[in-house]
Amino acid sequence: MRRLRACLSAAAAVTLAAAGSTALVAGNASGATSALSDRWYAAAPYLMPLDNDPPDAAAIMDATGLKAFQLAFVLAPDGGGCTPTWGGTAPVASDTAVQSVIGAIRAKGGDVSVSIGGYGGTKLGQACADPASTAAAYQQVITKYGLHAIDFDLEEPEYENSAAIRNEIGAAKILQQNNPGLYVSVTTAGTADGTGWFGKQMLLEAKAQGFTPNNFSIMPFDGGFNGAASQTGALTNFNSVLRSTFGWDEATAYAHEGFSGMNGRSDTGEYFTQADFQTVLDYATSHHMDRFTFWSLNRDRQCTPADNGGRTSGTCSSVPQSAWDFAAYSVKFAGATPPSTTPTPTPTPTPTPASCKPARSASAVYTQGNEVSYGKHNWKAKWWTQNEAPGASQWGPWQDEGAC
Repeated sequence: MRRLRACLSAAAAVTLAAAGSTALVAGNASGATSALSDRWYAAAPYLMPLDNDPPDAAAIMDATGLKAFQLAFVLAPDGGGCTPTWGGTAPVASDTAVQSVIGAIRAKGGDVSVSIGGYGGTKLGQACADPASTAAAYQQVITKYGLHAIDFDLEEPEYENSAAIRNEIGAAKILQQNNPGLYVSVTTAGTADGTGWFGKQMLLEAKAQGFTPNNFSIMPFDGGFNGAASQTGALTNFNSVLRSTFGWDEATAYAHEGFSGMNGRSDTGEYFTQADFQTVLDYATSHHMDRFTFWSLNRDRQCTPADNGGRTSGTCSSVPQSAWDFAAYSVKFAGATPPSTTPTPTPTPTPTPASCKPARSASAVYTQGNEVSYGKHNWKAKWWTQNEAPGASQWGPWQDEGAC
């Protein structure tokens, strides 16, 4: 999961149907030759290409008509340094796995944006010395994959670090200047009044640096939300925040505003159904908002009994659904028409429970990748930990690997 681990520089008069296309030169090994329209990058749902049982992007494209994916997440190396990695462990410079995913998407006429940051791990804004070095690290990602779009996911705990946010915003501005036509989105936490104190400080930093991305998106979940009405209320309030911060009128603020939801059961036990997504989609389109995305495609499928649908999972939604139900709303936001009949997914057989790893010891020290069993589930350490029980916190150091 995004929080469990587990967006458009448009004038006010620009309408949904008139979103332009970018035109970066993209001679690179991933095969990009031209960009999609900005509308597709604005609709791209998040996909973890290396974790959380990645689904086949090509199959999703065939089933739904989706063309764009938001690949997550680029971080600083877990061991320290100012070079880009996938998830803190897989260096971008030597990557072939994600590049293969991108190549398969582009071969079918699609494209990707790459998201940096997210909830877990060390961010490059924290690890790099200044905006210039932070931008240089991200430029490696843009060049490696021939990107036309990039997303800055600025949230806890990084956005509580003013120096790190200064580096991230400064880097985003440099990349915007050095890569003409690059689609730059900024995603941050949502609250009932739009965004919280740290989110507002981030907006003020952008204003101070004279930086305007294509889009500022909020994530109205994991904060006491209850269905679509609470989310649209937060979006209305965030519009006011954008207006007061940048001096925009209402239409201009909506033209730079986005929604980033969480499909199904959120990390804090909120539920967002297909009907909720439709309501927010109607709000976004009627207000000419500029982005509609969600976390995540890895979760856009029905839980099996072994997945335990009563808990939040990184690989299924915990609500009744057909595969890729939520992706259809992204397709509609992009202005396309989903296929009238979605192929019925092949039922996934109930897997045999895995054998249990060695029992967790309260006194032992565990480091990233160590596996233990606890409460009839296997768990993997996400970082160094001692005396922290698996499952005790949504944000804790342990990743649930399922029943054993």
